Amino acid sequence: MKPSDLPLLSSVSRPTIHPDGTRAVTAVSRPDLVADRAVGQLWSVMLDGSGARRITRGVSDSSPRFSPDGSLLAFVRSPAEGPGQLHIMAAGGGEPLQVTDQKLGIGAWRWSPDSRTIAFTAAVAEEGRYGTVTNLGPSAEPPRRITTLKYRSNGFGYTSDRRRHVFLVEVPRVDGEPPYATAPSVQNPKPDIAAGVPEPRRLSDGDFDHGALAFSPDGSTIAVVSARHAERDLDLANDIFAIDLRTSADEVPTAIQVTGPNRRYGISSVEYGPGGELWFTGGDLGENGVDFVGRGEQLWISDVRGESARLLTDPATTDLDGELLVTAEGALVHALDRGRVHLLRISSDRTVSPIVTGDLEVHGTDAVEDVIVVSYTAPASMGELGLVASGGMHPLTDFSASLRNVGVTPLEELSVTARDGSEVHGWVLTPIDQEEPHPVLLVIHGGPFTQWGVSFFDEAQVYVDAGYAVVMCNPRGSAGYGEAHGRAIRQRMGTVDFTDVIDFLEGALARHPMLDGGRVGVMGGSYGGYLTAWTIANDHRFAGAIVERGYLDPEAFVGTSDIGSFFSDEYTGTDPRLMREQSPQALVGQVTTPTLVIHSEEDLRCPLSQGERFYAALKRNGVDTELLIFPGENHELSRSGRPRHRLQRFDAVLEWWARYLPSVANPGT
Repeated sequence: MKPSDLPLLSSVSRPTIHPDGTRAVTAVSRPDLVADRAVGQLWSVMLDGSGARRITRGVSDSSPRFSPDGSLLAFVRSPAEGPGQLHIMAAGGGEPLQVTDQKLGIGAWRWSPDSRTIAFTAAVAEEGRYGTVTNLGPSAEPPRRITTLKYRSNGFGYTSDRRRHVFLVEVPRVDGEPPYATAPSVQNPKPDIAAGVPEPRRLSDGDFDHGALAFSPDGSTIAVVSARHAERDLDLANDIFAIDLRTSADEVPTAIQVTGPNRRYGISSVEYGPGGELWFTGGDLGENGVDFVGRGEQLWISDVRGESARLLTDPATTDLDGELLVTAEGALVHALDRGRVHLLRISSDRTVSPIVTGDLEVHGTDAVEDVIVVSYTAPASMGELGLVASGGMHPLTDFSASLRNVGVTPLEELSVTARDGSEVHGWVLTPIDQEEPHPVLLVIHGGPFTQWGVSFFDEAQVYVDAGYAVVMCNPRGSAGYGEAHGRAIRQRMGTVDFTDVIDFLEGALARHPMLDGGRVGVMGGSYGGYLTAWTIANDHRFAGAIVERGYLDPEAFVGTSDIGSFFSDEYTGTDPRLMREQSPQALVGQVTTPTLVIHSEEDLRCPLSQGERFYAALKRNGVDTELLIFPGENHELSRSGRPRHRLQRFDAVLEWWARYLPSVANPGT
């Protein structure tokens, strides 16, 4: 794959199965260099394997769900300009009808069991901000008075003046008479323009955000995830609240807390079971509500009124991704496992049944009776749909065919014994049909509690196509290997994680004679930027380095990052001496490796100042260095930034390696 092949990266959403079990619908999206944005539409996929076809033509259509009665299909449509709004169309096709008109767009949403209403969340702007006053731009708004530690979020911005609230809207008839604009007259020269969008009922208020939603089986109650406790600004905990819909439409109903106070959860998803029991996924955050390091998400059930929820999975070995679908047989969940993500069914008695396993990563699931369809990625695919059957999982689509046509280099799985006897697991990619020894790139993932997986990874494919062997591993601190593995670097960053990546690199060099150990570079983003900066301060073998969107200065992180109120406290501690012992900025004087620093101007996760200070110190110390700043981008540049910026980033990366670590295919000038 070459950088210019970015438009071939087609990804698929969570599928929705029609209640008759004959077809599924998914959203297929890709970066488009002409539009300079992500574009995508909905596709209908026949479950008998007879094919797939595009059924919408919006700029960006996403998140499809069939109504429970099968008559309608709802989805989110994002126009060329403006936020995404909920739309519906007849299940058999037809022109979509807009259902919401929220100033800042909508978030989570769910159908009611009777298909007559839809619940959704939407950010509600404080009056005078975010375009609520015509012609009042952001620079002319009044000042913000901040009284909390948490008030911004990467990719979103300020949160305290636009809380996400819950709404309920009645579903209009798609075959009804359309609205018409009132023509001006002498008596009414400037009539209101009829939007034709139904007015929703607001179900929540207060200084709280609301997240995942679920309807009870009888449709009388909505469960919603929210943090309403007094200490919510000081911890990461949240709870499930029940909103009774059997109240007057003129009043905001009272939300009753369902979970807690016996445990502090970090809840990401919630579902009702057929019997009215509540299932949810989330982490146990300990007594202080912030003990999140290395704690994977777990599955819980609340099925006895007045008693605490029961834990159904083992935190020592299980790490879920937060996705949840409840059926009559139990919960369908996604479990991270050594670079894979598998589909499991877990019953209320803790029985675990593998449903989809193998060399793939499941990202979305839907089920209708005994029919299960998943969206997944694989070593040679950015996203497909598959039907789960008795003989295993059978692919239904081939959206990545054009990607394979330009060339996909296979992964070689590798395990290396670290210096202390632990296993370090990962992968190696090597250029195909190249006889000379390959220069090597050690690529470190972010997180740190994430994992390199078996799926197609555009960055690795671009680098191997440019003539580099790519070495990637999941050192201690990564997800997918159990809780002890994930928590091993808590307040010990730069210790076993550093030695693990070095030991894996040396193991790969020892086993592959075509890997040139005398020509090695290192790179990584976010936590990967941290460990790259740490590595070049402690190991001087590298011909060059790229530190991207890095967590580089734990002390300066607090008070500047959107997660600064807790991330450094938990990962590097609060003692100044301990923090400096784990700080790449404190060791920057030891760096001699030529280093490219890449950062985004609107990064609120690892603020631009993290990269600027590191770059300035390198520059003052005489190290060959450059700082590349992307305007208008946030922490997600490499994954979901503007396509042209993503292409320019790849070009800059390859130019840097051509300069300091040239290859046969990337020789430079």
